[in-house]
Amino acid sequence: MTEQNQNLAHAQGFEHAMLREIYEQPAALERTLDHYLVQNTLKPEAFGGAAEVFRAHKDLIISASGSSRHAGLAAEIMLEDTAGLSVDVEYASEYITRSTNTKRDPAVLVISQSGETADTLAALREAIKRGHPTLAVTNVATSTMMREASVALPTEAGVEKAIPATKSFTAQLVVLRLLSLVAAEARGAISADELQAAIAALRGVPAAIGAQLDGWSEATKALAERYHDARTLLFLGRGIHYAIAREGALKLKESSYIHAEGYPAGELKHGPNALVSDAVPLVVIATHDPNDAESEARYEKTLALLDDMRKQGARTIVLANRGDEAVQKVASDVIEVDAANEYVLPILEVVPLQLFSYFMAIRNGVDVDRPRNLVKSVVVE
Repeated sequence: MTEQNQNLAHAQGFEHAMLREIYEQPAALERTLDHYLVQNTLKPEAFGGAAEVFRAHKDLIISASGSSRHAGLAAEIMLEDTAGLSVDVEYASEYITRSTNTKRDPAVLVISQSGETADTLAALREAIKRGHPTLAVTNVATSTMMREASVALPTEAGVEKAIPATKSFTAQLVVLRLLSLVAAEARGAISADELQAAIAALRGVPAAIGAQLDGWSEATKALAERYHDARTLLFLGRGIHYAIAREGALKLKESSYIHAEGYPAGELKHGPNALVSDAVPLVVIATHDPNDAESEARYEKTLALLDDMRKQGARTIVLANRGDEAVQKVASDVIEVDAANEYVLPILEVVPLQLFSYFMAIRNGVDVDRPRNLVKSVVVE
């Protein structure tokens, strides 16, 4: 942590920039929403030509790296479920070396915090070279990606000093959810009432995070005391929550140097379960939307898995809806999240995972703002 960053964090009552930026998320997401909405109405001019791109192209490739790719994995579910698009998520470093002989004619969406990430910028330029329409979601309005993409979509998260992405990641999720609504409206895949309900759900996110931050902080700090000596943690989620399991695992690795991996919950018994022991606990996302039948089906399967893990003697940290008594019976520890729409839950549930990573790092003596071997923006491949 530079002396300037440290002084700023301390001046605002936070020991580290990462914690300050976690707590800045309600204000950051309010800015994001205000940029793209007028009250509870989409602001067409803010999305540039995105609607026209989605009217002309049902096929979309998302190219990104690191946390931004995890945002892309969540966006894949949002765009397919809400707008009926066909979406593939590529590692940017892989997209640029794939054959140009494909018969597809997709639009290409790149996601990057800095807008300068080397392999993602190379992917954008390759897409332009192939004649595809391009969209860019970045946190820096003056970045190269914003200048070169056909459609530029800033996240408006504000400057992020800590290397682990926090507010930039949740702002990406908000922009991508809004983009799924733009695509759905452009393709006639959503009714006016459904659109209004989805926007209203997003509008409630900043206040919902703000109301839960202190409770999450207290809970995750206590969990870090109990789990700081784990040598590996496995993060599990289903559907859109798999993307957040991946992000939670990455955040823990880069913040605390503890090994972690994210898996679809249904894959645990296909190999990774051999690792589960007292030294290898599970972090399981079991939040759900009672108004979504598919969300409920996934939740029931996750409950069954948790019961099996309880019988196996596994230690489990479970993110669950507030007051979920069924989860309380089968989990070792529970982090409660207020109920929300299925496509909003990822924006909420990643925040306690960020806090858990932060407190695990602090407990293990890591300089959380400047983890070893990492930089904020990978501008050289």
